Amino acid sequence: MKPLANPWAKCVALFVVVSLVASCGLPRVGPNKREIFAGSVQKEGDAFVVTVNDRVTRATAVVPALGFSDAFINAGVVGSDTISPGDTLGLTIWENVDDGLLASTGANSTVLEEVQVDGAGFIFVPYAGRVKAAGNNPEALRRIITERLKDQTPDPQVQVRRLAGDGATVSLVGAIGGQGIYPIERPTRTLSAMLAQAGGVSIDPEIAQVTVIRGGHTGKVWFQDLFRHPRYDIALRGGDRILVEGDTRSFTALGATGSQSRVPFESQTLSGVEALAQVGGLMSSTADPTGVFILRNEPADIANAVLGRDDLQGEQRMVYVLDLTQPNALFMARDFSVRDGDTLYVTEAPFTQWSRAISALTGSLTAVDTLTTAPSGL
Repeated sequence: MKPLANPWAKCVALFVVVSLVASCGLPRVGPNKREIFAGSVQKEGDAFVVTVNDRVTRATAVVPALGFSDAFINAGVVGSDTISPGDTLGLTIWENVDDGLLASTGANSTVLEEVQVDGAGFIFVPYAGRVKAAGNNPEALRRIITERLKDQTPDPQVQVRRLAGDGATVSLVGAIGGQGIYPIERPTRTLSAMLAQAGGVSIDPEIAQVTVIRGGHTGKVWFQDLFRHPRYDIALRGGDRILVEGDTRSFTALGATGSQSRVPFESQTLSGVEALAQVGGLMSSTADPTGVFILRNEPADIANAVLGRDDLQGEQRMVYVLDLTQPNALFMARDFSVRDGDTLYVTEAPFTQWSRAISALTGSLTAVDTLTTAPSGL
């Protein structure tokens, strides 16, 4: 068998390869810039494609606000001596007689340790009966018990101590140094003090969030705001539940970036530049710096502000374009806020597809050349 005529064989092979490449296309990371623009509303698509400028950055600079309601903020600090249901008290009663009502023979004082305030707020004291304790401080309760006993023993002297009990307590769980139930005492009557008592947060303070659940009300605040804004360092109440957890927000990076993955936020606010930095920036060998896109579903009020309209209703698909080759582009990217659930997509440069096509053709022609020069005996 004679070898194929070299020139004609190569021409036929080249035609076949070009046809295959044209019909099947080449692998790529996603749509190119032209295809994204082709899907815009202006071209009968379903997304608004908007170039980022100063007006757009201002209209979209919406960062989730965390903080406590007035009901939390205006709640006064609980008196450290106020007795609550569930508290444990210690009582000592002195009697001015040798043979008193309560004291044993040869003693003139009686010690009642660990007297617990019941759920209705009462305690029982021998010969004084059932006494309302909750809502009083130890001094007020002392006077009440003294008044009850003075008709039965001459000049009684009463001392009341509030011990650490399970009445005014809070529970702390989550990313905290020591999870558990803690009593509200004089040094720990505010949120920051209680967190410190429990060992502080065990995650990066920059992304730590503190949630307080009080009855049917819930408030959430950034941990660092407890110190930046003292009004958020709220007074605690018995029964408060406190949860410390990390920020759960994230964005997705796709395309010609250093990393294609779901990326958690590393700070309370995140700009376009910071988002790119978190994923390793643009791939210098393939990325198109004119095709940096941020995709999100935007609420109607923000979409109307961005587009200068007032007729849009419901969430709108928005595609924000950053052209990093412009003189002020990095400033725009620095001022543009990335939000939870955003998709950051970087297109490939046009030459990347050309390089792949040439590589494919070169590799195919090399294979064809190998076949056409193969010995006839094979």
